[in-house]
Amino acid sequence: MALRIEQRQHISNLIRLSEGHDIGLGTYREVIHRSWQRCVGEYQLDPGCPRPVRVLTQQALRDHQEPIDELLHVARAGVDQLYGQIAQLGYVLLLTDPRGITVDFRGQHDQALRQAGLYLGADWNERYAGTCAVGTCLHDGQAITCHHAEHFDATHISLTCTAAPITDPQGQMMAVLDISALQSPRSQDSQTFALALVNLYSRMIEDAYFLHRYRNCLILRFDTTRELVHFNGRGLIAMEEDGRIIAANGNGRALIEKHLLRWPSWSDDSSLKATQLFDAEIGDLLSILTSHEDQIRAFRVRANEITCFVTLVEPRGRHLASHEQKESPDPVPALDRLASDDPMMRRVIKLSRRLRNEDVSVLITGETGTGKEVLARALHDSGKRANGPFVAVNCAAIPESLIESELFGYLPGAFTGGQRKGMRGLIQQAHGGTLFLDEIGDMPLSLQTRLLRVLAEREVMPLGADTPVKVDIRVITATHRDMSELIRSGHFREDLYYRLNGAQLKLPALRERVDRQYVIRGVYDALLKERDQGIHLRADAMSALLTYDWPGNIRQLKNALSFALATAEGEEITLHDLPEECQCNRLPVTLSTRASTSTTPYASTMGQPKAQADGRDLLELLQRSAWNVSHVARQLGVSRPTIYRRMRRHGLVPPNQRQMT
Repeated sequence: MALRIEQRQHISNLIRLSEGHDIGLGTYREVIHRSWQRCVGEYQLDPGCPRPVRVLTQQALRDHQEPIDELLHVARAGVDQLYGQIAQLGYVLLLTDPRGITVDFRGQHDQALRQAGLYLGADWNERYAGTCAVGTCLHDGQAITCHHAEHFDATHISLTCTAAPITDPQGQMMAVLDISALQSPRSQDSQTFALALVNLYSRMIEDAYFLHRYRNCLILRFDTTRELVHFNGRGLIAMEEDGRIIAANGNGRALIEKHLLRWPSWSDDSSLKATQLFDAEIGDLLSILTSHEDQIRAFRVRANEITCFVTLVEPRGRHLASHEQKESPDPVPALDRLASDDPMMRRVIKLSRRLRNEDVSVLITGETGTGKEVLARALHDSGKRANGPFVAVNCAAIPESLIESELFGYLPGAFTGGQRKGMRGLIQQAHGGTLFLDEIGDMPLSLQTRLLRVLAEREVMPLGADTPVKVDIRVITATHRDMSELIRSGHFREDLYYRLNGAQLKLPALRERVDRQYVIRGVYDALLKERDQGIHLRADAMSALLTYDWPGNIRQLKNALSFALATAEGEEITLHDLPEECQCNRLPVTLSTRASTSTTPYASTMGQPKAQADGRDLLELLQRSAWNVSHVARQLGVSRPTIYRRMRRHGLVPPNQRQMT
C-alpha cells in the first residue's frame, strides 16, 4: 500500500513537471533533473502511463549480442567475479550493448526480476525506460546510481541501479555494466560501494579488452605507483616499435589529452609518438624489460612533470629484437652509482656523462644536503682529470678575512701572521685537476672580481706577488641559493655567473626522488662498511624512512641512520631506533581517484577540503587493494590501527560489513 501511494505521488510530480510546474527538484541531483526533462520534453514519455517491460525475442537478442561477441568473451571472467561479490547482497548484474539492450545477465531467473526488467534481453534505453542507471549512463557517458524515486517510471521506484560505461580503445561507448537490486536501504549513500565496484570492474573489463585487442602490439602499461604497475597499471598505450601510438585506454587517452589538449582522430599516418608523452627516447622504452630487475622504469610525463612507472607488454609469441640488440652506454661507475631509476637523476647523469671530459665550467644547484659535492667529485673521477687533484672549497665556511689568502695564496712576508715560507693557494693546488667551489653564492663581492680574472686569464696572482702564475684547472661550483635573486639584489656579479654557468646540473630533493630506497640502502651500506657492522634494517624502519619528507636531504638521512646505528640495542634497526621526527612526519600521499566524471588518473584534489581529498585518496587505495588493510598500511608506511582510525574518520566501511537490508 505504501509503495502504491509513493508511486501515485511520483506520477503526480512528473505530470506537474510535464506541465511546466515547479515540483521542488532542488531535492534531486542535477543529472536526474536533466534526464527527467528529456523524458517529458524530448522523448514525450507519459509519466501517468508506465510502460511495460520490453524483453527482446531470442533472435533479436542474438542480433544485439553478435556485434560485441568479442567483448562478451573477454568480459565473462570479470562479470562472474563481480557477481560473486554482490549475489549474497541481493543484487543482479546486467551487461548491455550501446543501445541499452541487456546482452548478458547474472542473477536468479525468477518472475519478480523479470517483471522489473532485470532480465536478459530487457531494454533499458532512456528513450524507452525513462530515467534509469543504464539509460542515463548511455546518454551522459559517465557512471551513475539511480536510486528509488530517481527513476522516471513509477514501477521502478523500488529499484536501486548503478551503472558505468565500458568504452573501446578510441573512447566510444561499447557497453554498460550495471548492478541492480529490487530492495535496498532508503539512503542513497548505501550505494556508495556499488558505484565504486562497478567503476572498478568496468575499468578492468575495458583494460582486458584492450590487452586482447592489441595483443599483437607493443603495450606500455603505466601508473603513478611502482608496486602495482605490473598487476593494476591504470594506463595502457599500444604502439609500434618506432614509438608511434596506435591506441590507448581511458587513462592513456587522458594523458594524451593533457599533452595535446584533445584526443586525436587516429589514422594510419598518425605521427604521435610515445616519446612525446614521456621524457624518454624510443630505446629507453624498448629496453624496459632488460634495464631493471623488476622490468619497470620511471619516466617524467612531459605535459605535467608527474613521474610515471612504466612496464612493457610484448606482443604475444615473439620477443623484441630492438631492446635485445640495443647497446648499453659504457659504464661510468662514479656517475652510475649516484642513482637508480629516478628520471630527474637520470637526466643529470646523462648530461654529466657528456660533460665529464670537457673543461666547461659546471654549476650544480639543489637544496642543502642533496649531494652537490658528491656529484662534483664523480664528474672529476670519471673524466680526463681523474689523476689530478680535486680541491673542494666551501666559500661559506672560510672566514671572509682569510678567503682571499686561502684561494690565491701568498708569498713570504706578504702580511703579518702568515706562514714564513708563504703558501700556495687552493686554486694553485688544483692545478691539473678540478677546483670545486661550494656555496659560491656566499663568496664576498670583492673576491668575485678576482675570481672572474682567474677564469678569464687562467692565471692567479698570489698576495704579495708581481707576476701571475698560470693554472690549468676545471671549475665546478655549487649553490643552494637563488642566483638570479642574488644578481638582481647586487650581491653577485652577472658576468661571473655566466662564466661559472657553462652548464647547469640541478639535483632533485630526496623527497622528490622515486629511487629513495636505493639512496637509503646505499647510505646505510656505506655506514655499515665504515663501522664494520652487520645490523639489519627492518621493514618498518625502511617504510618510515621512505615516507619521511627529508628537509635536510641526504645529509640528514646519513645523520638519522648514524643515530640509529649508534643507539640500537638489538641486531636490527627498527622504527623506534630512528630519530623521533622520522617516526611521525610523513610525505603527503598523492593518489588519483577515478571519479565518475573523469577517466584521468591524475585528477587534482586541489580546491577540495583537505579532509575530503584525504578520504578520497584512502578510498582509492582501499579499492585498488580489494580492501586489504594490511596491504594499504604497508604502502603508506603506517600501522593497521592507523588505517582503521582513518577509515572511521572518513566513514569508510568495507563492502562486506555494510548492512544491506
